[in-house]
Amino acid sequence: MKPVAFDYTRPANLAEAIEALCADPGAKPIAGGQSLGPMMNLRLARPRALVDVSRLPELLLKSETARSVTLGACLTHAAIEDGETPEPIGGFIRHVAGAIAYRAIRNKGTIGGSLAHADPGADWLTALTAADATLTIAGPRAANETPASIWDRFRRNPAKRPSAIALRKIGIRRFVAGAYTTALEADELLISVEIPKASSSVRWGYVKFCRKVGELAEAIGAAVIDPERRTARVVAGSVGGAPLLLEKAARRLATTAASPTLADILDEVGSLSPRIEAVKRQHVAVCVVRAIEEALRP
Repeated sequence: MKPVAFDYTRPANLAEAIEALCADPGAKPIAGGQSLGPMMNLRLARPRALVDVSRLPELLLKSETARSVTLGACLTHAAIEDGETPEPIGGFIRHVAGAIAYRAIRNKGTIGGSLAHADPGADWLTALTAADATLTIAGPRAANETPASIWDRFRRNPAKRPSAIALRKIGIRRFVAGAYTTALEADELLISVEIPKASSSVRWGYVKFCRKVGELAEAIGAAVIDPERRTARVVAGSVGGAPLLLEKAARRLATTAASPTLADILDEVGSLSPRIEAVKRQHVAVCVVRAIEEALRP
């Protein structure tokens, strides 16, 4: 199939991109297009306009401080895999990037596009939940304005630009509301991902179950353990919605260094998401246990 007809624009800067999204509530941003493109071809998505943000300088930045690494939303999986960006967690982020789909997809797909699409089986949702990432979002929001009021203003006067670009930060657990559902408004753009740095003693494990190489995962387990700081984060992913942060398992690892059993993980996953069917819960729990074992391996 072919997509329905659409308009296309490539803004030169962030302000123009926000303006283009405000001008048409049917517009969608596009970067790598590895998810939106197939959906348009199948006519599961029918945007009236595409706003190409892949070359916006603000979305291609990468920076590092003593406490964190910030990655622009339009950095590709391949760029992260190839070590072109700083690594905050002892190789964890680079490893995750290198395991996404196929190299052809990693060459085009972006970290921000994956997060904004929010497919439950996508790697970055689970990995960045384990990394405790914070996202920066840009939009036209002024005091007491809503997307609807901004669109109405543009219909009356298309030449009028947004009064200002507002930035807001949100933790990844609040950003992902469910399957294909995020905190992004239709006229907002994901700008960057900030990942806290771990200590040099950090240990991590990442395990996913795919029926076929390159497909989205059926189940994901991630564990990041920092003995020096006595912290741990354990996450179950590809559970049909937002990833599950397993706080009981994490507390046990952080305080006693004792590994939770498969039964422990099954119980916690079931208590957090009781609607997950038994077979799916087993797959997820096994991935989590194996991720913990990887993290604790000498």
